[in-house]
Amino acid sequence: MTRAARIASRLEAWYAREGRDLPWRRRRDDPYAVWVSEAMLQQTRVETVLGRYGAFLDRFPDLASLAAAPEDAVLKAWEGLGYYRRARLLHAGARAVVEHAGGRLPDTVEGLRALPGFGPYMAGAVASIAFGRRCAATDANAVRVLARLERLDGSRGDPALTRAVATAHAALVEASIDPGALNQAVMDLGARVCVRRPRCSLCPVRDLCAAFADGGEAAAARYPAPPARRAPRDVAVAMAVVADGKGRVLAGRRPPGLLGGLWGLPLGEGPDAGQAAGALVATLHEAGVPAADDLRSAGAFDWAFTHRRWHVEVLTLAAAEAVPTGSWTWLDATARADAAFGGPFRRALATKPPGESPGG
Repeated sequence: MTRAARIASRLEAWYAREGRDLPWRRRRDDPYAVWVSEAMLQQTRVETVLGRYGAFLDRFPDLASLAAAPEDAVLKAWEGLGYYRRARLLHAGARAVVEHAGGRLPDTVEGLRALPGFGPYMAGAVASIAFGRRCAATDANAVRVLARLERLDGSRGDPALTRAVATAHAALVEASIDPGALNQAVMDLGARVCVRRPRCSLCPVRDLCAAFADGGEAAAARYPAPPARRAPRDVAVAMAVVADGKGRVLAGRRPPGLLGGLWGLPLGEGPDAGQAAGALVATLHEAGVPAADDLRSAGAFDWAFTHRRWHVEVLTLAAAEAVPTGSWTWLDATARADAAFGGPFRRALATKPPGESPGG
């Protein structure tokens, strides 16, 4: 038996005994359910997905229902998972399957890659797990596991390391009995055992790991090398909760980009609070709200994105006479509950608007 076959065999046996019991793993016979889970799991913790997966499938039980739904409904069902671009791509992919593939999800990597939202990992995961295709699905956990097994130099994202990991992963998949189980075994090992500070005593392939052989857990922890991290950029944000005295709040669609397509509140950004407040006043004037001098501070909070950090001051304003212009409109409490707001806007809405109770 080759080394790759020994590793694959042990990982599949370990996964059969120790693999996490997750709801989407009970639905391997439903490619749509597998696809939804993989879309949700990208850049999101398993614990967070567990709280949203069932409700999303209750709302959209099959590909056809997702394709037929308005985008607003999909974004609303996605609330709490963040990175809303994934929801829009999932929705666009479902529509593409209905319109161009007869309503059936393609069962090959090549067919899946032609759909919106399917990169190499997503296509490999769905093709191997749902359809049994012999292909790798290499996520961040898999990179860590394979870099240690093969003692591969380089940091995550380096082209040379990416190529070497792909070669090593392909060899394991080729030697596996069940490619989907093998891919999930590698992910689980990276998530639970081969973590940043590895727990090598629990690893089923410790004796076959080149990094461990070079010096135990301390040596394994050095692979892969950490990537250079870019510090998030600090941005001052002034955000307004503008109420009309009838329980309605001014809101509008976000433009493409950060939180694009979601509902948001008027805001201004700047390098400091003063410039952010000035930018907010300009936004309010453009939105048809002239009485910006009456803004009142109602609290502050920080909100972290991947590459920027908002330092938000929430301001309130009573503007009964305002007539919204452009994309801005008044939303009452029911409409706000149904609308998909970005996280920081939902947080600001918990601030008491003039003449309204908190969270209304």
